[in-house]
Amino acid sequence: MTNPPAQRPLPSLTFLGHSTVLLEIGGARILTDPLVFERLLILRRVASRLDPAHHRDLDAVLISHLHVDHLHIRSLLQIGRETRIVMPAGGERLLTGHGFRRVEGVRPGDVVQVGRVRLTVTFADHDGRRPPLGPAAPALGFLLEEGPAKVYFAGDTDIFPAMADLAPDLDVAMLPVWGWGPRLGHGHMNPRRAAMALRLLRPRYAVPIHWGTLWPYGFGRVMPGRLTDPPREFARFARRYAPGVRVLLTPPGEPVTFDPEGPDPAIRAPREKPPRPPRLPGLPGTLRRP
Repeated sequence: MTNPPAQRPLPSLTFLGHSTVLLEIGGARILTDPLVFERLLILRRVASRLDPAHHRDLDAVLISHLHVDHLHIRSLLQIGRETRIVMPAGGERLLTGHGFRRVEGVRPGDVVQVGRVRLTVTFADHDGRRPPLGPAAPALGFLLEEGPAKVYFAGDTDIFPAMADLAPDLDVAMLPVWGWGPRLGHGHMNPRRAAMALRLLRPRYAVPIHWGTLWPYGFGRVMPGRLTDPPREFARFARRYAPGVRVLLTPPGEPVTFDPEGPDPAIRAPREKPPRPPRLPGLPGTLRRP
């Protein structure tokens, strides 16, 4: 990771795909919403395969809500039952029933310590229930602080007014910009709304997540642009709504690079017909064609 010429250090971030991010901050390894398998119900992973090293030796796992693409029990079992898991209060039995021993239920406003890292649990405007008949629990985001460094993981959410007071002097905001199919449901941000959220959050850097990873079986080449376009659209809207925020476009499976001087791929025009396999223009890494 290349740190910008700033007074305070930034964490190491690796966008593993969908809502899964590995944060290495304050000596701790923290993983969000782990989804490490190639298949999930009607979905399959179309991004590059994950290196298992990314989900080993973890200090904590953060779960934003109970939907199966965010609380994926098979992935958590692969990570290990002794892993510390911080999750929405009300859903603990989903994990303790599978033998997980270090499960902590939290609500917005709670504060948890992971080594030197302070985790503040935040509100998320999203339906956090486990469908179809699972328990109800709040959807969450997390603010991670170590020393002066501040990182916000939004989970799944739409814009909400309290974003404006979430974290003054925020370094990095990891925001969802799409989902796992050609359309979005309620409680999500599309690229435009995610860019509008930047006006409230005012981070130094923004990392678009929740895109380009999962695609429904049988859709084939239907709307392939929904796999690659959302982060570029987010970057273009961010230049309009929050020009002071630098967007760090990172393909699934790649580390986030804090490069203050390199060319910004957000300004490059998207290709009408992506090559085989489709590539996010200007960035390393490819997506396998569904």
